[in-house]
Amino acid sequence: MSENNIANHNLANKVALVTGASSGLGAHFAKTLSQAGAKVVVAARRADRLIDLVNEIQTAGGSAFAVSMDVTDSESVQQAIDTAEEAFGHISILVNNAGVADSRRFVNVDESSWDFVMNANLKGAWRVANSIARRMAEHKIEGSIVNIASILGLRQGFGESTYAVSKAGVVQMTKSMALELASKGIRINAICPGYFRTEMNADYFDSEKGKAFIQQTPSRRLGKLEELDGPLLLLCGDAGAFVNGVALAVDGGHLVSSL
Repeated sequence: MSENNIANHNLANKVALVTGASSGLGAHFAKTLSQAGAKVVVAARRADRLIDLVNEIQTAGGSAFAVSMDVTDSESVQQAIDTAEEAFGHISILVNNAGVADSRRFVNVDESSWDFVMNANLKGAWRVANSIARRMAEHKIEGSIVNIASILGLRQGFGESTYAVSKAGVVQMTKSMALELASKGIRINAICPGYFRTEMNADYFDSEKGKAFIQQTPSRRLGKLEELDGPLLLLCGDAGAFVNGVALAVDGGHLVSSL
């Protein structure tokens, strides 16, 4: 992103934790926060894939540290946060990004599929947010938690019932946290991305079916990862100090498309 935008969202001396940082949106968020001056802790189950990201951030002049975290395991979450704080100090920014998908028609969803999605996307997001919020409150740290939801948390998508329910839960969790933690100087917001090309969906959007789907959206294109930078930095930094409890759709107008 441009230097002017970075200057308007200075995160120097802030420690940020980004979950699900091994690829896609998470890796991009980590680099964006680093460019804005934050010390960034990147977390993912695939710790080996974090090495290249840490090296890239450090080569660009930033500070980064990798931890292995499985958001579906409470002990893993606590150990990862402990390690992060030992390395960089108390966390004041969380980008709660880790998540999974298992697209199926509703009648084809079994309990294992349901649990797989819910345990990562909703309970996993809760595990990390709850731990960080507790620590921030205990140490009287004012800061920001940004939960990564989805436009599917605000609207439905065919064959995505489980994912949509999980992300709707993240939106409601965000609002509930914001209500209770505002008095402690802790802001909680959600970003609800539309469709962006990532490692997870690239094959679909390169297919004829995927290309046809894109043409049905108002903007008739996918989002660019850098188009998430402004919303992210607004919600993480002082420029958005009075923004709390929002679920911000970044989708090129997809949610307001005509029926």
